[in-house]
Amino acid sequence: MKILHTADWHLGKRLDRFSRLEEQILVMEEIIGIADEENIDLVIVAGDLFDNFNPGVEATELLYKTLKRLSQNGKRPVIAISGNHDSPNLIDAPDPLARECGIILIGHPKAEVIPFETEHFKILNSREGFIELAIQNINFPVRVLHTPYANEIRLKEYFGENKEEEINKVLSQMWKNLADEFCDEQGINLLTAHLYMNKRGAEILEEPEGEKPIKIGNADLIYSDAIPEQIQYTALGHLHSFQNIGTSEKPVVYSSSPLCYSFSEAGQTKYVSIMEAFPGKNISFEKKALKNGRTLVRKSFTSVEDTVRWLNENPNTFIELTLESETFLTADERKMIYQSHSGIVHLIPKIKNSEMTGKEHYEINLNQDIGILFKDYFKSKNGGQEANEELMDLFNEILNA
Repeated sequence: MKILHTADWHLGKRLDRFSRLEEQILVMEEIIGIADEENIDLVIVAGDLFDNFNPGVEATELLYKTLKRLSQNGKRPVIAISGNHDSPNLIDAPDPLARECGIILIGHPKAEVIPFETEHFKILNSREGFIELAIQNINFPVRVLHTPYANEIRLKEYFGENKEEEINKVLSQMWKNLADEFCDEQGINLLTAHLYMNKRGAEILEEPEGEKPIKIGNADLIYSDAIPEQIQYTALGHLHSFQNIGTSEKPVVYSSSPLCYSFSEAGQTKYVSIMEAFPGKNISFEKKALKNGRTLVRKSFTSVEDTVRWLNENPNTFIELTLESETFLTADERKMIYQSHSGIVHLIPKIKNSEMTGKEHYEINLNQDIGILFKDYFKSKNGGQEANEELMDLFNEILNA
């Protein structure tokens, strides 16, 4: 059988003042197209379906439409779990209706899915954190251990007060018990989770910039050696770059987000993971690149002319722009830069000043005119650079408003 693994959709996410909804619509369409072209039998979405606990109407509509189309109106099972950006109650809420479309929504850790049956598949077994599926035209069962994200309160509720010490032990034991009871070589055995997981002794993986952190120190770090031996493939969500922290024989895969969502992801290619699975054999998988979405770029320049030239040559991008110059940008220069491109997220001016090698310390006369005080303050904060006339006009305008 063929299985598609995706995660970290973050529907409704913005990049500063820029909406990403149009890009998200296109990339969801692309994922649906891949699932259909590849004749996928099962889809797993490993958490962070939304970007926040209270998603807007458009993001909610996009999620439900995408899951329904991925399920081919009930022909293909879709399993979606909650992540650290999701409200588990919101993910669970449409479950009765979702089941009619072949969609299995799992919001809470240790959730027990109520068994149901459609024309094309049925749930054979269900326990806390586990389901077993029989899918039409697949002559073996599919077992899925599922662990949505648990926040601090839920961790204490499920794992006790000593969760820092207990979480690896408890998850490992829970997964092992389920695997020992249900996961033999007569079926496909999978684990899906939204966790901060790494290989024991490996370099700590960085969480995405702007991501709500799961890892605080190493307290909530789950080690991959907690995964039972029977599990053939682990489908993870949370980290936004594609990586296999397991082995080629037993993949433990972060499938990546479908779009670059912060400038720490600038230059990354995004993927979905497609696996071919057989009972009792190693699962083979490939990462399939996603093509939609604007590129995120961090660029530095030393002249306005070079900046404007590059911006005109690279229109379909979001940019974090640093401009290093001898003096501050004038209002006309800023206007020219912004008029040359619609995707400037941040413009960071950086002043060159080789003369100021140390900081001067002197008494400040607070009885001076506020304009003089502002000039002194500006100069002290900007390496001796004098406030220009335009800046002082703006200061006076604000002062007199």
